[in-house]
Amino acid sequence: MSKFFPLIFVLLWSSAFITTLPIVLNSDPFSALAFRFFFVGLCFFVFCIYKRLLLKISINNLVNSLSTGILFHGFYLGGVFYAIFMGLPTGIVALIVTLQPILTNIFAGYMLNENVSINQWIGVVMGFVGTVLVIGFDVGKSLPLEGIISTVIALLAITISTVWQKKVSNNIPLAVNNMYQAIGAVLFHLIIIVFIFKKPFLKINIQFLLAMSHQIFLVSLGAFSILMFLIKKNSASKTISLFFLIPIVTASMAWLFLNEDLTVIDLIGFIIASIGVFIATSR
Repeated sequence: MSKFFPLIFVLLWSSAFITTLPIVLNSDPFSALAFRFFFVGLCFFVFCIYKRLLLKISINNLVNSLSTGILFHGFYLGGVFYAIFMGLPTGIVALIVTLQPILTNIFAGYMLNENVSINQWIGVVMGFVGTVLVIGFDVGKSLPLEGIISTVIALLAITISTVWQKKVSNNIPLAVNNMYQAIGAVLFHLIIIVFIFKKPFLKINIQFLLAMSHQIFLVSLGAFSILMFLIKKNSASKTISLFFLIPIVTASMAWLFLNEDLTVIDLIGFIIASIGVFIATSR
């Protein structure tokens, strides 16, 4: 079953971009994320109680879990949600974040002493080229500076958190780790709301609940748990090469579900990026 995890992860993580827009149309980014991770943490807590997992962990593991949650679910998702909230096109957000594997390869070499092979670098370059072909650069639009800055912050956050998660990988159960990460995320977004954003709003309607349910159960409980599993079992650089497929699959989903265009160049980019990911992740 685990051999299908990379495919399942890519599909679930990509689908999150499709449901982010209806969420930020009905809520500010930080209230939405605090709402999301409150229920994510609650679900993991119930699961831990059901499985009789030990919730008491060392201070060191607690700090690591909270810190990783703040980076992943706070700075990364907060940056992505805020960028889309400010009007930055989803494709541009996805393209910027897709630079992550390149940065991860660099950080993994220095921080984890991982041997990044020539095949992985070839795969990274091919993945980025393929992604650029699919997403493209919409130079005709005026892009919000705040959105670009928040996306760059998101890029740095998910890169650092991925390498950090691999570096401090511990033996506590995945569900316990994810529960504390969710707690870290809720605390982070509440602090942003109270001390920085100060204009929270949240409209509970069918559109919001459907999109939020998708992100809670399929993305946070499903895709993120798979990501933590893959990071723990594989090298950081190999795992993150999968992210090159995210914007490409997202574009395909947008074509299928949102009736957006998918051109021949997009398909060529998909093939190039797919080959790149295969090269980067093959043993």
